[in-house]
Amino acid sequence: MNTPARKGDFASRSVPRHLARGAIGFGLIAGSIALVPVVGPAALLAAPLALIAFRGCPTCWMVGLVQTVSRGRLERRCADGVCTLTPAPGRPSS
Repeated sequence: MNTPARKGDFASRSVPRHLARGAIGFGLIAGSIALVPVVGPAALLAAPLALIAFRGCPTCWMVGLVQTVSRGRLERRCADGVCTLTPAPGRPSS
C-alpha cells in the first residue's frame, strides 16, 4: 500500500517506524543539550539533525503520530464547507 504523501501529511508507514523516528529526534535534542558541558557549544550542531528525524518540529512529529495511528480508521468528509471525521467504511466504530 504505497500511497503518495499528501501535503501536510506527517504520518509514517508504521507506528514502530514513527516511534523510532521520535526516539532518534528526542535523543538528538537531549544529547546535544547534555553534551554541551563536555564538548562545548559544538554539541548543539546535533540539534538540527533532530528536525530531519521529526520532519519538522516536535509538534509535527506528534501530528504525524496521530495520523499514523488513525490512518485507515478515520475518513474526513466535507460538505457545504463543514468537515467531519467519520469511521472509514468497513471499519467498526469502537
